[in-house]
Amino acid sequence: MISRLVVIGLGLIGGSFAKGLRESGLCGEVVGVDLNPHSCELAIELGVVDRCEGDIAAACRGADVIMLAVPILAMEKLLALLATFDLGDAVLTDVGSAKGNVVRAARLAFGNCPARFVPGHPIAGSEQSGVEASNAQLFRRHKVILTPLAETDPAALALIDRLWSELGADVEHMQVERHDEVLAATSHLPHLLAFGLVDSLAKRNENLDIFRYAAGGFRDFTRIAGSDPVMWHDIFLANREAVLRTLDTFRSDLDALRDAVDAGDGHQLLGVFTRARVAREHFSKILARRAYVDAMNSNDLIFLANPGGRVSGRIRVPGDKSISHRSIMLGSLAEGTTEVEGFLEGEDALATIQAFRDMGVVIEGPNHGRVTVHGVGLHGLKAAPGPIYLGNSGTSMRLLSGLLAAQSFDSTLTGDPSLSKRPMNRVANPLREMGAVIETAAEGRPPMVIRGGKRLTGLTYTLPMASAQVKSCLLLAGLYAEGETRVTEPAPTRDHTERMLRGFGYPVTTEGSTASVESGHTLTATHIEVPADISSSAFFLVAASIAENSDLLLEHVGINPTRTGVIDILRLMGADITLENQREVGGEPVADLRVRSAKLKGIDIPEELVPLAIDEFPVLFVAAACADGRTVLRGAEELRVKESDRIQVMADGLLALGVKAEPTADGIIIDGAGFGADAFSGGEVHAHGDHRIGMAFSVASLRASAPIRIHDCANVATSFPNFLELCGKVGMRVVKEAQS
Repeated sequence: MISRLVVIGLGLIGGSFAKGLRESGLCGEVVGVDLNPHSCELAIELGVVDRCEGDIAAACRGADVIMLAVPILAMEKLLALLATFDLGDAVLTDVGSAKGNVVRAARLAFGNCPARFVPGHPIAGSEQSGVEASNAQLFRRHKVILTPLAETDPAALALIDRLWSELGADVEHMQVERHDEVLAATSHLPHLLAFGLVDSLAKRNENLDIFRYAAGGFRDFTRIAGSDPVMWHDIFLANREAVLRTLDTFRSDLDALRDAVDAGDGHQLLGVFTRARVAREHFSKILARRAYVDAMNSNDLIFLANPGGRVSGRIRVPGDKSISHRSIMLGSLAEGTTEVEGFLEGEDALATIQAFRDMGVVIEGPNHGRVTVHGVGLHGLKAAPGPIYLGNSGTSMRLLSGLLAAQSFDSTLTGDPSLSKRPMNRVANPLREMGAVIETAAEGRPPMVIRGGKRLTGLTYTLPMASAQVKSCLLLAGLYAEGETRVTEPAPTRDHTERMLRGFGYPVTTEGSTASVESGHTLTATHIEVPADISSSAFFLVAASIAENSDLLLEHVGINPTRTGVIDILRLMGADITLENQREVGGEPVADLRVRSAKLKGIDIPEELVPLAIDEFPVLFVAAACADGRTVLRGAEELRVKESDRIQVMADGLLALGVKAEPTADGIIIDGAGFGADAFSGGEVHAHGDHRIGMAFSVASLRASAPIRIHDCANVATSFPNFLELCGKVGMRVVKEAQS
């Protein structure tokens, strides 16, 4: 790709860059330059470079790329020297950890920044140093930040981007100022604290005992104090403005922490420690590419669903996601401490917890489904320190928009690539009618910027389309709006928000299809037991219905009448489902569901049941494929704007598995295979990052003639973290395919 690469500075970073590209075969020749003759000898001996050159001018003559890998404070002299050479079309780049200093030095040396200069910084390192530690794999799966300037040649930028990518790095582009602020907080400040703590303890009279009895935590925290003192001296001087700003902010937070200890303020300490623990876990997931913030197709998680089997036993599926979301939201706005049991520890509901932690609410857990929410009252939320990231959770974004529209502070709601494609004007427009100021991206899509300090007025609103999320959003905004807020729906939708508001002591009026609230009341903390999620149960209701000789008991399932559409539809198809031990828990009806295999028949699904089963249709399509005759769904255009276009994605998958399926604008027509026959061939299908699609095709394997490989299943964790475990427990043969 390039004829000659010159690397000036053969330390760990420069040497690893040289060695990696030399082994890649992309460079005709790799030339090293270093002031230390021994380093040059080692570099050649270890295969880091092809040769070394003592004269920098001679080394750079005819070079395609010149990498500057010298200490940050040596950069100014090196750039001044390079400015005296005829570098031709060579592209200059560097690895300095403070970009503002490097850019200033380049402008000082060249008069202005050369167009073919691409500042860069690899976020990688090792406790070892020197050319002998050079590692061609050092940058693999590590971030490399390039900070191009307005005058940077796009071709030069593309070349450096490509070289780092060839080394396995995850390359990102960032503004110089932003880079220096981020690194001051995430890298420079931790090193400063580690150096300072060890130095402070070492100066004490009792230092021997302090270090003798230091436990693992001390060693972990202070490990980076073993870094090169000269290098870090240079870094702090080079990036001192950003470091000082970060240090001042940290000092303020540290003073607040000291005051809390001094005052015995356990609530404040619990808040700091809980937020810190969860934040660390969250960021660790991000770095491990496991968090809901990742694009789902970045690592294709494949479910391998092997054919056949029967379903039996008794299980309890995870807690209801809708109720889990609302328990955190209303618990945070209540006066007092709310205890939640059965909380769904999926990533969507965890996104809601993180959002309220960002707004100053102390939330303990979840721990085995238990969560403790220390409410701050209706007016106790604080501005989040940055955008509120909601992953893939449309429920979180739509409901939060109602709560945040009346706060005194601005908020920005963001999500992953899937959520960023979903329409938000359905909540934004009626909120604007109430007086909210909301900005969205094109076509009403996220991010949503909600301006604070706006006075809301109650609204009488008829939903153009049945949607529990829109209804709930407006009712939550109504808690703050002057006067009464009335929401009328064209068809019944889930009423968890109304039920839970009453459970928290907030009056809600329901008259026919209209729910209304008035501001001026308070929420009082309560105890919530979250029933098992009927949407998650639906996969096993269908599984036991279509697999011969099946008999399954699903325990403690929520049977809210606004959610039982899936049971009603399956019964119309001939399913054998009985409700046992019916009772009420925390205002929500629950029962144990017994389901046995049955001969299903195709039906025209009644349109009045569509809103009551909107999330369950992917697996209902699987039931339809196993039924005798034709099943027709109409009036379900909402399915096209879920996590995926569920009508089209399911139709594509069914067709790939040999099922006759015809998608329509607002539904689908499916011709089933009938009882006993193989309804599906084996093959490859794609979930498109949609958890319900992945689980639905897993159920299909019970009536398949060969294995089904289901791509893009990583998002199953958003709603059903232990899905595969329960599949195995009841007799389904679905596993994660081993990654090569």
